[in-house]
Amino acid sequence: MSQFIDDVDQRTRLVGQNRMELLLFHLGGKQTFGINVFKVREVIAKPKLMHLPGSSPIVSGVANIRGRTVSVIDLAHAIGFNPQPVDEDQDAKVIVTEFNRSVQGFWVSAVDRIVNVSWETVKPPPHGTEHESYLVAVTEVDQKLVEIIDVERVFAQVNQLKADVSEEVQKQAEVVSHERRILIVDDSLVARKQIERAIVELGFKTETRSDGRAALEYLEELAAEDAVDASVEMVITDIEMPRMDGYTLTRKIRENGKLKDLRVILHSSLSGQFNVDMVKRAGADDFLAKFDPDELGATVLRYVNGA
Repeated sequence: MSQFIDDVDQRTRLVGQNRMELLLFHLGGKQTFGINVFKVREVIAKPKLMHLPGSSPIVSGVANIRGRTVSVIDLAHAIGFNPQPVDEDQDAKVIVTEFNRSVQGFWVSAVDRIVNVSWETVKPPPHGTEHESYLVAVTEVDQKLVEIIDVERVFAQVNQLKADVSEEVQKQAEVVSHERRILIVDDSLVARKQIERAIVELGFKTETRSDGRAALEYLEELAAEDAVDASVEMVITDIEMPRMDGYTLTRKIRENGKLKDLRVILHSSLSGQFNVDMVKRAGADDFLAKFDPDELGATVLRYVNGA
């Protein structure tokens, strides 16, 4: 199934059109789940796993995948279902992913197919949905609900990222004016909190939104009052988001005469050359891979200081 990620150019064009491809899969039941194909390196048959003493309960073991030792997370267990039996279910698959500067595997009971959807049809999870805290969005495919898992939140259970900006970078912020807010746009609650913490440590005030559409509406309200220059220092936005992705948000900002001069930093768990190309195409100022608080802080200060 490695062909799932072969056509990067085609998928890059989809992102620029506010569309994405979802890999659909199951976790031992009828409910269908999804993950953005951009995060997927390949799908393989469940490999032989070696258990590591002292590892997180949701880690089924590690496997050698193409010469690399990769942790394999029991995704069902991670979001609150019963653990999957390690020695059974031989038809199970591992979705090998790359995001947040790391490669990891997610053990699932079955992989379905890839579908092409518009971000406009992808909505925040409704309140009260089972396992809501681990969902980043929902959509419909063939009149059936697809739950999109917040894999960044799952991964945070086993890999605690550095959270604080170093004293060295914080000292650089002491000479900066912090009158205007930095708008943070990300559909992952974990990611929003990480970014907000880093920005606050630099002394800035923040405004947050959970998708591109909500962020654009906020900015357009400020623009209508001619309050953008006095209110917003810059925008730090994720790429994958319900309703409107970060590329489309950036393009909309550039098309608005009262918003077009805003600094926009794309900040994503996705990685790869296509992001460099899409930054230029969308008109963003920069791209950063999640998540390094010092790199984020230094980049923010560089632009605030007039880079």
